[in-house]
Amino acid sequence: MKIAVCIKQVVTREWQLRVNDQKTWIRDQDASFELNEPDAYALEEALRLKEKHGGEVIVCCAGPARATQVIREALARGADRAVHVESDALAAADAGAVAAALAAAITPEQVDLVLTGLQSDDQGFGQVGVILAETLGMPHATIIMEVQAESGSLRVKRELEGGWFQWVGLPMPALLTIQSGINQLRYATLKGIMAAKKKEIKKVAAPASAPAGPRIASLYFPEKGKKTQILPGTAAEAAKELVRRLREEARAL
Repeated sequence: MKIAVCIKQVVTREWQLRVNDQKTWIRDQDASFELNEPDAYALEEALRLKEKHGGEVIVCCAGPARATQVIREALARGADRAVHVESDALAAADAGAVAAALAAAITPEQVDLVLTGLQSDDQGFGQVGVILAETLGMPHATIIMEVQAESGSLRVKRELEGGWFQWVGLPMPALLTIQSGINQLRYATLKGIMAAKKKEIKKVAAPASAPAGPRIASLYFPEKGKKTQILPGTAAEAAKELVRRLREEARAL
């Protein structure tokens, strides 16, 4: 089984976020980075499928040169080789542009299965996987909690609302977006870290023209402040007004 795993480099959760001078994205010159957590679970699931069925795990990443850090980490955990679509413009690109870049890397590989994390820790739109599946012309399923691979087909368990689950059958090749917590993550061993230095990282040029998508006009931190309002009228009138505001303004009900 030939499996492609899409990974992303994101800012570590402990880093104090700062907005750049253009107010369009975070300032990442002095930031620390890590592997996107949902992608780590997708990688682990790919490695387990390889151990059970044999084959190859290929890590695919679309991002700037600094993303080599997380690519090497994925190789150290057990991936066989990597494909890196390198471009500074992909650092804060929208889901359509990232999916187009990843499709350019995955298409020549003729894989049986593509795994992505459910969403990224920075933007969190959860759209790259489904757009990538459409671009590749593959059937897909999202929020996967269990994967059972058979000859030429998959049976997967999807997480639904309210504690419900759904089993779905798909033909291969297919794409799955993996939910965090599907498995127990492994960590890179010293042997794996040394072996990763010799594994191939193929560089692929980003597509010349990315699809038009949304553009961030302005980015800012929410303003903090304190404000108290006294609701006039009787207790019943004040309670009615409070409920209205919670429902229509705060949307808490």
